[in-house]
This record gives sequence, C-alpha cells and structure tokens, in this order.
Amino acid sequence: MEEKFILDFKETLEIQNQEISGETRFRDLENWDSLSFLSILAMIDEEYNVIIEGNDFQKLVTINDLISEIKKKQV
Repeated sequence: MEEKFILDFKETLEIQNQEISGETRFRDLENWDSLSFLSILAMIDEEYNVIIEGNDFQKLVTINDLISEIKKKQV
C-alpha cells in the first residue's frame, strides 16, 4: 500500500522531481499549502474510502503517519 499511496500523493500534488518516501515530512514539502491539504484529504476519500478529520490530520507528520491512519480507519 505504501508504494501506491506515495504514487497517489505525488500525482495529487503534481510532484515530479522530488523524492518522496514514507519518512517524508509532507508539511516540509516546498509546495505544501492549504490547497494541498484539501487535495490530499479528497484523494484519500476517493481512493481509499477513508475520511480523515482536520483535527486528526493535524497530528500526522510523515507519509507513513498518513498510511497508518488510513489503515486504522479502513478496519
């Protein structure tokens, strides 16, 4: 799932020339902004059928945190 999520993440934010891994702190990405936040929430809802509330999202730091939250909510 990690590989698919990273591809979805990069596609959603139109990241092409930047290396992204599970340890990437997504808020530190140069193009991260409030629109990115909303785009990622929408992608997670559409692709993974999971809704992450804003308050829960604020606690997440890395790509792996996002993946863990999705897995937790899919159960």
